[in-house]
Amino acid sequence: MTTVFEFELPKGFVDKMGVVHKKGKMRLATAGDEIAATRDPRVLSNPSYLTIVILANVITELEGVDVIVPNTVERFFTADLLYKFG
Repeated sequence: MTTVFEFELPKGFVDKMGVVHKKGKMRLATAGDEIAATRDPRVLSNPSYLTIVILANVITELEGVDVIVPNTVERFFTADLLYKFG
């Protein structure tokens, strides 16, 4: 069973230097990922933040980005969040 998938964001993440990052890899989310995310204080105060926290946990690589954290995913364009990963 394949549990890691490559993806390419339609618009891409633009870093602070203006560089666009589109290609990455992500693993399948688990029930544990969702349970852990529901305990995150940001999700408790704003349930719509759930997607951000889960994506930050399951995206394992984004070309040229050292660490993917929720703040990184917050800066994705809406078109990229709506994109069907995998």
